[in-house]
Amino acid sequence: MTSSSALRTLGSSDLEVFPLALGGNVFGWTADESASFAVLDAYTAGGGNFLDTADSYSNWAEGNRGGESETIIGKWLKARGNREDLVIATKVARHPDFKGLRAGNIKAAADASLTRLGTDYIDLYYTHFDDDETIPVEEIIGALDELVKAGKVRSIAVSNISPERLQESLDFSDREGLARYVAIQPHYNLVSRDTYEGARRDIASRAGLAAVPYYALASGFLTGKYRPGATVDSARATGAAKHLETERGRKVLTALDEVAQSHGAQIATVALAWLAAQPTVAAPIASARTVEQLPALLAVADLELTDAELARLTDASA
Repeated sequence: MTSSSALRTLGSSDLEVFPLALGGNVFGWTADESASFAVLDAYTAGGGNFLDTADSYSNWAEGNRGGESETIIGKWLKARGNREDLVIATKVARHPDFKGLRAGNIKAAADASLTRLGTDYIDLYYTHFDDDETIPVEEIIGALDELVKAGKVRSIAVSNISPERLQESLDFSDREGLARYVAIQPHYNLVSRDTYEGARRDIASRAGLAAVPYYALASGFLTGKYRPGATVDSARATGAAKHLETERGRKVLTALDEVAQSHGAQIATVALAWLAAQPTVAAPIASARTVEQLPALLAVADLELTDAELARLTDASA
């Protein structure tokens, strides 16, 4: 069971989450079913209760159609009988069979996710990517509100969206008394700060939204395993290694090394602790394809950086 003292309330919702969300993007991709079960078991044994997936995971992998991650999580939930102990987040808009945010699609996609997860409710339901070319926020919020009223979704959230559309959505919910976003999932980490810091974070702060950042470890770069001359066996190595070519990336690694050494901590833990300490952030997301990768992630719940250490990392990543 999760220690209640470690939990954080997610925005204005009644959801209480562990300060590290376990990313489900690897389930059915770089982690097969048995490896995924082992990671899920170890995460929950370590106090974790917050699972993040999407209906599209992992349709980019050869032979996959999307929904593989949800299906594995659903099988695990059934085998363990622990659904009520967990906060499960999933997303709509990118499944090949359920693309976009038309009202009918949102509702059909939610039903498909519920079936794969083997549950009758989703704790946190995100719009994965905004469909701002064609669909008014009124239609999107209206459909999400219906899911909440039907008991299929507890709280709603948003991921990739412009500041303007985010504010418009919140204003509409407030004006009409409909379900309102409680969280935002931005791309945010020590080497990618620009997407979130600024207008999006200002809106989140004013509106009381919790941030649940994805790519919290920059596709593995912020674990410290990417160094000049090192070869890393990972499906995400190309994306992660590009940060080595930037001055910001090299400065951040140096600062992480210093802070990690002073705490006797893993570099990944320090990178997550910096993120968890930022304004609005409730729980960074990180994934693990093996049980051995988990301790460094779970340790974020117990690592508190000093103001000086936070400033050192912030300056290095500026």
